[in-house]
Amino acid sequence: MNDSGALLPWLVIREDDNGNRYRVGRYPTRAEAQKVADSFEDRGHKQLYWVERTGQTATTN
Repeated sequence: MNDSGALLPWLVIREDDNGNRYRVGRYPTRAEAQKVADSFEDRGHKQLYWVERTGQTATTN
């Protein structure tokens, strides 16, 4: 079994008008993921797109 999270740790996430979130794709670098997210926004898509790293969790003190 291949852990693609180790090879493709960067996600592009889309949130639609109803607050539903979808993973658009996984990428090896943050720059590549950001390029994809930017390309959707440049085409006039009205949804929100962002990049996040897999396995990141918020910590509280």
